[in-house]
Amino acid sequence: MPTINQLPTVTQVHGGDQLPLFVTNQGDARRCSVTTLSEYLQVNFGAMICSSVQTTPITFVQLPTAVGNAGARAFITDGSTTTFAATVAGGGANNVPVYSDGTNWKVG
Repeated sequence: MPTINQLPTVTQVHGGDQLPLFVTNQGDARRCSVTTLSEYLQVNFGAMICSSVQTTPITFVQLPTAVGNAGARAFITDGSTTTFAATVAGGGANNVPVYSDGTNWKVG
């Protein structure tokens, strides 16, 4: 049986693919689908806590639509204003964090 570093590299993963997991309370290895693991992580790790978050700076036109994306956050390099909670547009010279209120992108 090959050791872990002798296994071939996976370049694509699909929902039905199986992953080996060591299940402590069972004392042995079991298999789990990628879909099942993803669902578990979403339910149990929905509120991740970390010390910092780094986003890649983009321009305003690269943002997705604000409509329907309430809570989305980004950092833009061409903001039209630096006023907190003001609706922002592109074409300016301001580096600002932005968030979607579900209708518009706002500074903050």
